[in-house]
Amino acid sequence: MDADPRHCAIAVIGAGFGGIAAGLRLRAAGRTDFLIFDRGTEVGGTWRDNTYPGCACDVPSHMYSLSFMPNPAWTRSFSGQPEIWSYLQRCAASLRDRLRLSHEVRSAAFVDGRWVLDTSRGAYTADFLVAAGGPLSAPVIPAVPGLADFAGETFHSAAWNHDLDLRGRQVAVIGTGASAVQFVPAIAPTVARLSLFQRTAPWVLPRGDRDLTDRERRAFARVPALRRLARAGVYWGREMAALGFLHPPMMRFAERTARRHLSTSIADPALRRALTPTYRLGCKRVLLSDDFYPALTRPNVSLVTSPITSATQSSLITTDGAEHAVDTIIFGTGFHATDPPLASVIRGADGRTLADAWGGSMRAYLGSSVAGFPNLFLLLGPNTGLGHTSVVFMIECQIDHLLRLLAHIDSAGGGGWEPTAAAQSRYVDFVDRRMMGTVWQSGGCRSWYQDGTGRVSALWPGHTWSYWLRTRRFTAGAYHRTSPP
Repeated sequence: MDADPRHCAIAVIGAGFGGIAAGLRLRAAGRTDFLIFDRGTEVGGTWRDNTYPGCACDVPSHMYSLSFMPNPAWTRSFSGQPEIWSYLQRCAASLRDRLRLSHEVRSAAFVDGRWVLDTSRGAYTADFLVAAGGPLSAPVIPAVPGLADFAGETFHSAAWNHDLDLRGRQVAVIGTGASAVQFVPAIAPTVARLSLFQRTAPWVLPRGDRDLTDRERRAFARVPALRRLARAGVYWGREMAALGFLHPPMMRFAERTARRHLSTSIADPALRRALTPTYRLGCKRVLLSDDFYPALTRPNVSLVTSPITSATQSSLITTDGAEHAVDTIIFGTGFHATDPPLASVIRGADGRTLADAWGGSMRAYLGSSVAGFPNLFLLLGPNTGLGHTSVVFMIECQIDHLLRLLAHIDSAGGGGWEPTAAAQSRYVDFVDRRMMGTVWQSGGCRSWYQDGTGRVSALWPGHTWSYWLRTRRFTAGAYHRTSPP
C-alpha cells in the first residue's frame, strides 16, 4: 500500500458483484494497492439490499456466478437471494482488508492528476477510479400526487420493511415487473386484500425451477469438468435464445409458450385479456414465474389496470374514478438504471459531472471509459446490460479489458488516460446501429431499457461472445494521455 493510508492506486466504488470481482482479479494480477468503498455495512450490493419475500435470480445458478469462483453447492437451479448473498460474502472473504464499508462516496473529482473522493468517513485519493455502483442500486419511487398525505405504510421492494406484519392488511402493489412477480405470490396468502396496479401487462414464461439433488451437488464438487459443462450448456442455451431479441420475428415461438402459460393458468377470460401483452415479447424484461398467475386468481387479489391519479390518507384513486382503500403501499417500480445517481457525483477533468456530459443518455467506449474523464472505468456502464443472460459474464469481460488498460498505462509511464472522442463516437454509433433492428428498439413498448431520450442505453445489442471479442482485443489507439504522470 501507499504510505498514505488515504491514498491508493485504484479506488473501487461498490462492493457488489462488480466491485468484488474487480478486487479479486486485481489482486490475482498482483495489483494489491486498491480500496473498495461501499455505503453498506456488508458486501453484496443488489443481493444485500433486495431481501423481499421470494427474491431470486432469473438466470440459472451455474451461470450467475464468477467463472473463477465456482460454487458447486447451489441448492436450486435458480438461486434465491440468501444463497447468492452468502456466495458473494464468501467471494469477498479474502478482500476484507481492502474493504471500506459504511463509506458512502458523496463525490469523486479528477483534480491535478488524481481522483479525490469525498466519503461519509473522510477524504481519499486514487490514481484510478472504478465505478461499480451497479444499475439496480437506486430505487425509483413514482411521483404520485398526494402520496405525502398517505397515512399508511409505504416502502420499495428494494428496501423491504421486515418489521411490518402484513397479515390482515389492505396492500397495494404498484408495478408488475421482475420484483413484483416474485413477491406478490409470496405475500398474497397472508394479506387481507392485495390490489395489484398494472401499467402494462408483462410477458411471463414458465420458470421451471427445481431443487438440485445431493447427488448432483456432490458430482459438481467432485468433477469440475461436469460443473464447467453445466455452465457451458446454460451459456450457449441462453446465447441461442438471444436470437429472438436480435431478430424480433423469431419471438413468435416464445410468445406461443407464454400465451399457453397464461391460458392454462388463468381461466377467467376478462383477467386473461388484461394480462395479455400488446407488444413483442422481449421489448420489456421477460419474467419467469410458475406462481405469479395463480396468485392473481386468489379471491383476495385483484388486478387494477386503470392508472393511478392520486393518493389520499387511506386510498389510491385511479382514472376511472374508483377509490381503492389501502393501508400499505409497496412499490415494485424498478431502479434508476439509465440515470444512475452516481453519475451526478463523478466529475471529470473539466469539472462537469458524468450526468452533465451524458445529457440524459449514457455513452461510453466499450461501455467502460468516457472521454473527458481520465482514469475512470465503469463496470456495467452504458450498453452493457443484458436481456437474455447473466451480466456477470459482461463484468468479467470488462475487468479483462481494465487489466489490459492498466498494463498499457503502466507501460506508457502513467498519467491520466481516457478514450479519444472519435473512438467513443465510433463505438456508440456502432451500438446504435446494431440496436435499431432489435426487439428493445422496435418491439412496440417503452421500457426501463430506454432512457429519457428514447435511446436504448442500458443493453448490449448482440450476443455476449461478440462483446467478449471486442473487449479482449485491446486497441491502444482508442486511448490517449490527457494529463502527465
